[in-house]
Amino acid sequence: MSPGDHVELRTGAYADSVTLLQVSHQVQQLAGVATAQIAMATPLNVEVLERMGFAVPGDATVNHLVVAVRLTDEGDLESVRTEVERALSDTGRRPSGPSEEAPPRTTSSALRHQPGSLVLVSVPGVSAAVEAMDALESGSDVMVFSDNVSLAQEVALKQYAASRDLLVMGPDCGTAVVGGIGLGFANVVAAGPVGIVAASGTGCQQVLALLDHAGVGVTTAYGVGGRDLSADVGGLATRTALTRLAHDRSVELVVLISKPPADQVARELASYAESLPTPVHFAVLGRGRPDLTAATEDLLRALGRHVPAWPVRGETRTAHGTRLQGLFVGGTLKQEAEVLANAAGAEAELVDFGEDQYTTGRAHPMIDPTLRLERLAEIAADDTTGVVLMDVVLGHGAEADPAATLAPAINGIRPPVVVTVVGTTHDPQGLGGQVQALAAAGAEVHLSNAGATRRALQILGAPS
Repeated sequence: MSPGDHVELRTGAYADSVTLLQVSHQVQQLAGVATAQIAMATPLNVEVLERMGFAVPGDATVNHLVVAVRLTDEGDLESVRTEVERALSDTGRRPSGPSEEAPPRTTSSALRHQPGSLVLVSVPGVSAAVEAMDALESGSDVMVFSDNVSLAQEVALKQYAASRDLLVMGPDCGTAVVGGIGLGFANVVAAGPVGIVAASGTGCQQVLALLDHAGVGVTTAYGVGGRDLSADVGGLATRTALTRLAHDRSVELVVLISKPPADQVARELASYAESLPTPVHFAVLGRGRPDLTAATEDLLRALGRHVPAWPVRGETRTAHGTRLQGLFVGGTLKQEAEVLANAAGAEAELVDFGEDQYTTGRAHPMIDPTLRLERLAEIAADDTTGVVLMDVVLGHGAEADPAATLAPAINGIRPPVVVTVVGTTHDPQGLGGQVQALAAAGAEVHLSNAGATRRALQILGAPS
């Protein structure tokens, strides 16, 4: 362990994984902090910390909160401790005192007070299935934000849920809107006539943002997890979600959003959708299928709404290299760009920094942009880079001001930069300010990821 390393265990302290990712990122911003990881001491997190070079005490258990920091010579440990306390407090953790009612210790005990509630599970994946099953057994729907839940556990949860007309959103469900309230990484949207079922978090956010720009709201968006339309899961949660929305009188039209599904599952769901009383539109990525923007335009026409021009701000420079470099925080946005680039025959290297290999031991890139910014500097210096294509995803849970770090990194680099900003005017980061800052730094900024990708291909001279 490095001389500047400090590891401490805290008992009686718990926070969910999203909160701790945000706290870790905030601590890393302190002067003199080389790296920081604040996490519950699950076996997976302990393994990650040890791979980072930290010596975690052998008596650490899943009930401990680990604070692990690596300080430079200028680092101050007391400042770190103060920031951890402040960040935990700001994100909603309050220690229980003598005059306060102690919070429930388990999902089961919590649901005895509020049966039938929607339960959001955000615990280490090894424990998530147990908590989710507790929620289902109590008669509650569940949103499993946690990842690293096994496929077998997912199938078991969803089969049980289907037998009781309950809904499992997830695992790894990052975005949902229920009763007009955003959950996870969700954008702020008005209520409206469209219902969404999404096996894709950032795909859902893209459609939410485009509909919002067109003046169309969404009251309910069920995220079902990226594996739900696989052959193994068979669309179990998707069927339940489609059925609920199709029988919701406030919903005029339902849209199913997904990364490329298993062919047989897609055919079965298309047949099932035809039996429902409310029209279902499919926004399913894949070669030869409409992109998410085109699918949203079809939705607007079906609703009898005007299809607006999708806004573009700023201008780009001329491309000199031949390669399209894509640096994404949204997996579906990366996949959509990949479909378009492949169809154009473009030379492209597209990376999703939200994949497990990039998030192990650190926050999601929607919270911590460090790795992506490092890669941006590398490809900007590469003469083969023709155009850089990026996304910025706004909404609850995401980085408070992504343009504050991305704009300076874009400013002055040689290759032209095209950015998609996925967000709404009511998102906490401020859509207008983010777009303005990125455009002022020299980027061309789009609301449509498909539009941004086609523009990047056009700059390269590739057919789009």
